[in-house]
Amino acid sequence: MRYLFLAQAALMLALTQACLAGAADGYPSRPIRMIVAFAPGGGTDIIGRVAAQGIAAAFGQQVVVDNRPGAGGNIGTEVAARSAPDGYTLIMAGTGSHAINPSLYAKIPYDALKDFTPVSLVASTPYLMVVHPSVPAKSVKEFIALAKAKPGSINMASSGNGGMPHLAGELFKLLAQVQMTHVPYKGTGAVFQDLIGGQVQVLFGDIVATSPHVKSGKLRSLGITSPQRSPNLPEFAPIAEIVPGYDAVGWFGLFAPAGTPPAIIASLNQAIRAHVQQPDVKARLSGLGADVVASSPEAFGAAQRADLERWAKVIKAAGVRVE
Repeated sequence: MRYLFLAQAALMLALTQACLAGAADGYPSRPIRMIVAFAPGGGTDIIGRVAAQGIAAAFGQQVVVDNRPGAGGNIGTEVAARSAPDGYTLIMAGTGSHAINPSLYAKIPYDALKDFTPVSLVASTPYLMVVHPSVPAKSVKEFIALAKAKPGSINMASSGNGGMPHLAGELFKLLAQVQMTHVPYKGTGAVFQDLIGGQVQVLFGDIVATSPHVKSGKLRSLGITSPQRSPNLPEFAPIAEIVPGYDAVGWFGLFAPAGTPPAIIASLNQAIRAHVQQPDVKARLSGLGADVVASSPEAFGAAQRADLERWAKVIKAAGVRVE
C-alpha cells in the first residue's frame, strides 16, 4: 500500500507539473492584475504602473493595477499571497511589506518568503542624511563626533515609526554607536516644517522630497545611504565611507504567488528587464530619485533575504514595534 501511495503521489505531481507547463505555454490569455498594497500616487504605485506598462507591451495583454492600501501594506500583500499561482495576479512590493513588516509587526497574515516567488527587482531608492544648517557638522565624521559629545541631545525626525527613514536612522545609530532621540511624525510634510524650522536636527529622508531643500540651502546633506554613489546624485558621498557596512536602501520589485510556474516567472522577468532598461523609462525613474536595478529572480530573492535579516536585527536592537 505504501508503494502504491507513493506511485499515486508521483503521478499526481507529474500531472500537476504538466498542467502548469501547459498553462505557461499560452500565457497570458487574459488581463493580468497587479496589486499595489498602497494608495495611488506613491512610489510603489508609480513604479508599479511603469512595470505594468512594460508587461502589457511585451505580452499584448492589459495589466490592471489594483490598489489595496492599509496596515502598512499588509492588507494588499495578503490578497496577493492568497491568490492563485497562475501568473494572473502579481504584486509590486517594496522593502516595507517584504523585508521590514515581518519583524516590525507582532503578527502579519502572510509569510514574506514562503508565500511569494520573486520575479525581478525594478528600482532602488537611497535616502539622504540631512541636517538643519545650524548643526555644527559639515560631514558624517563631524556629526558622529558631535553626537558622541552630546548623547541624546540630537533629535532625529522620521516620517513614521518603523518606516525606512526611521530604520535608516536606527541603523546609523547602531553602527556609528551614537545616541539620538527619535521624533516620529505622521507623514513627510510635517517633518520638513519642523526640520527647516530647527525644532529637529537630522533626517534620513526620501531623495525626491529632500533634495530640493538641500539645493535651496534650507538643509545640508551629509551623505547618501547607499553603499555606493547614486548615478542620479553622484555629488553625495556614501555614509558607508565613514561608517563601514552602512546600507539603507529601499527597493521596489515584482513578486508572484508561490508556486507560479517557472516559465511564467522567466517570461515576466525578461519583459520587465527589457522595459526598464529603455532610455525613456530609466529617465522617468531617475526623475523620481530611483536607480534602475533590474535583476534575475534569484538575485532578487537573495537581496530580500539579506534585508529581512538586516532589518530584523535593527528592529530588535531599537525595540521598534507596531501592533
